Amino acid sequence: MKFLDQAKIWVKAGDGGNGCVAFRREKFVEFGGPWGGDGGKGGDVVVEAVPNLNTLIDYRYAQHFRAERGEDGKGKQMSGRNGNDLVLKVPVGTEILADDRETLLAALTRPGDRVVLARGGRGGCGNAHYKTSTNRAPRRADPGEPGEERWVWLRLKLIADVGLVGLPNAGKTTFLAAVTAAKPKIADYPFTTLHPNLGVVRIEDQEFVLADIPGLIAGAHAGAGLGDRFLGHVERCCVLLHLVDGTIACPTRAYRTVREELAAYGAGLSEKPEVVALNKADAVDPRALAARRAALVRAAGKPVFVCSAATGEGVREIVQTLAAILAASRREAA
Repeated sequence: MKFLDQAKIWVKAGDGGNGCVAFRREKFVEFGGPWGGDGGKGGDVVVEAVPNLNTLIDYRYAQHFRAERGEDGKGKQMSGRNGNDLVLKVPVGTEILADDRETLLAALTRPGDRVVLARGGRGGCGNAHYKTSTNRAPRRADPGEPGEERWVWLRLKLIADVGLVGLPNAGKTTFLAAVTAAKPKIADYPFTTLHPNLGVVRIEDQEFVLADIPGLIAGAHAGAGLGDRFLGHVERCCVLLHLVDGTIACPTRAYRTVREELAAYGAGLSEKPEVVALNKADAVDPRALAARRAALVRAAGKPVFVCSAATGEGVREIVQTLAAILAASRREAA
């Protein structure tokens, strides 16, 4: 299934049904009086988060959605039937933005979260509604009110505990495949990953969701490469795992490039807890690897793990550290 994390849709709630003008005319009923019923309410447009979806592809080709109109009132004081609500199902983590793409209308972060996006119009009153002691034969009936309509943007932000960041070819996808059951595409050229990948990491009695996003390059915040549009998928992560390619001559430059892009993106990404790891240790001379690790420790100002996602060296220690940080975060939130 194709991954799509943004979609623009138009929604229209149902119009209310019209009221009815009718009079009771029966044999042996001398003064029947007004008998027109009210119109039914139009259906609402509701957006609901469901757990079995992970893309907005359903809204790529169908972009216009209308709820059912309320039924008109009838004689014998019969009110029209209310229109059925239209329920749009979206993945957990979907945000709904106004047409300006900045105003947040709702964020659906848990399965079952629902929001009414457009309310149906109220049904019009029939002439029986206007009967009084001084106006015994009203001929007034109101039309139904129109339902709300609007253009909105749907933006998906995947729900993950740990976000994998780094330059292209840092080995992020290989790391994801090594610690989860996910089977993402892996190749020896940049930008192999074109959309985020998710996997579930299980270690001892803990499990957490790991998100691998396409690699960043210098100028990503200005649209270079694939840009920074996929960084939204790690906004809700508790901790970032920053992988640095150990085979390049200057890993500190690679580290600073990604950190600068995180700061330029904003949304608090640069303040999140970070675990730094020097990857591809199996392909580097031990003496050069030690020097590069020492330089990276000075640049990052924190301990740096050494690992090889291809062979599994050092991977378990990184996963255990991530699990400990997540456990501490969950205890604080409880």
